[in-house]
Amino acid sequence: MTDIQTWIKQCEGLKLTPYYDTTGHLTIGWGRNLTVGIRLDEAEFLFQNDFRQTLSELQICDWYDNLPPNVKNALINMNFNLGISKLLEFTNMITALKEKDFTKAAQEVLNSEWAKQVGDRAKDVALMIRQA
Repeated sequence: MTDIQTWIKQCEGLKLTPYYDTTGHLTIGWGRNLTVGIRLDEAEFLFQNDFRQTLSELQICDWYDNLPPNVKNALINMNFNLGISKLLEFTNMITALKEKDFTKAAQEVLNSEWAKQVGDRAKDVALMIRQA
């Protein structure tokens, strides 16, 4: 079975970013047609990988470790959605977090463009931060 898998992989070629195959289907990996979707176990696998990445990105922020657990959870939620480069653009929020001014940090979340985009998610994040 390994030989046939190797052969198929060679024929398909590996692409780690989405691309359109010769028939116009959005594809990734070794010829995985994304237009048919993914299975639940695949979605969970991807989520777990992304979640681990989210945590590791926050661990490198020197201001993150000393925050209360609910604030950390709020930041995990934000980082999962935004990615670390966008999260780090919340400089006023981060400054407020460093100063332990959780009310101001929550307000910075709500005053962001991100809050307009995600609605209730931002309200929940801000509430978690404010309740520190």
